[in-house]
Amino acid sequence: MAMSWRLSTQLATKPPHHHDPKLSWCRTLAPDQLHLTSSASSLSTTTGSCSSRGLVRCTARTGVGAVNLVPGTPVRPTSILVVGATGTLGRQIVRRALDEGYDVRCLVRPRPAPADFLRDWGATVVNADLSKPETIPATLVGVHTVIDCATGRPEEPIKKVDWEGKVALIQCAKAMGIQKFVFFSIHNCDKHPEVPLMEIKYCTEKFLKDSGINHVIIRACGFMQGIIGQYAVPILEEKSVWGTDAPTRIAYMDTQDIARLTFIALRNENVNGKLLTFAGPRAWTTQEVITLCERFAGQEANITTVPVSVLRVTRQLTRLFEWTNDVADRLAFSEVLSSDTVFSAPMNETYSLLGVDAKDIVTLEKYLQDYFTNILKKLKDLKAQSKQSDIYF
Repeated sequence: MAMSWRLSTQLATKPPHHHDPKLSWCRTLAPDQLHLTSSASSLSTTTGSCSSRGLVRCTARTGVGAVNLVPGTPVRPTSILVVGATGTLGRQIVRRALDEGYDVRCLVRPRPAPADFLRDWGATVVNADLSKPETIPATLVGVHTVIDCATGRPEEPIKKVDWEGKVALIQCAKAMGIQKFVFFSIHNCDKHPEVPLMEIKYCTEKFLKDSGINHVIIRACGFMQGIIGQYAVPILEEKSVWGTDAPTRIAYMDTQDIARLTFIALRNENVNGKLLTFAGPRAWTTQEVITLCERFAGQEANITTVPVSVLRVTRQLTRLFEWTNDVADRLAFSEVLSSDTVFSAPMNETYSLLGVDAKDIVTLEKYLQDYFTNILKKLKDLKAQSKQSDIYF
């Protein structure tokens, strides 16, 4: 199926005798996975046979590329667009950018609860939706750099935002002359083609490289902030903590450190076109993380262990029905995270390239200790205030 998309005439101001720029991408897909139906992407898509695992495959078509539009008004190097600005990483990117003096524009989907906190910080918020490519071009006017740390919501089909939306975003960025594109991906995404989310991240990396845009790709291993909702809060609330029986190790990193390193990389011309992996000082198993939380919380966790075999069976069952395919895709990612895998990478070369001291990177112990110290103090203060306001009859 061949699909094409043309920028609006208000933005695509090429002379009429020129053809609109296009990027071409060819993928071989399993019949039951990731069919493109949107007219938002300028793609050539081929559906063909795959290996017995039914993998998602993508390859660049060489010799085809987009051409920048006629140069317009120069933009300031400090003007950036953050995609996924309300997410765990995105909001830290926004805060760091504002602190360093950047003019920050945030691409946010129209939502019932406006992202007022971004405006309160000093950022400009523009409404757009990656699943609706016609809303993207206007957000890029006057932008020098795009930082993409977005991913689809759990209730959405993975391909909608993470593939079709990202392809449309990159094509718009190329056509409108964006000077630099920073894309956040997942560590080891190239090693797990059986997981749709990871394979799509890898495909997007390749698509960005072949677009010709000046870029930096950053693969993250795991966010420390994710541990709070998954382990710390349930322990404090004496609720069940869910884990698996697998020895997976993840080198969690504080998103504030990730944001800081990102802007160091952004200003370093030697990093252009490179693939960086950001990993924390040490890789931790689930049990080790829970033990840390128990120690700082001063109470034991109520642990519910889910065998990896149950995840596998559940994924196979949900794959039987079309309406549960997206659940199966996300369970596949959970299964990788619950396998005998180490999500970590040596950081010495990266630190050297960026001129960063490893001692300045927050450890998981320090992060959790600070969190529990602050939260327990607040709970103690609230308890004291509650006692003071008690009325006895």
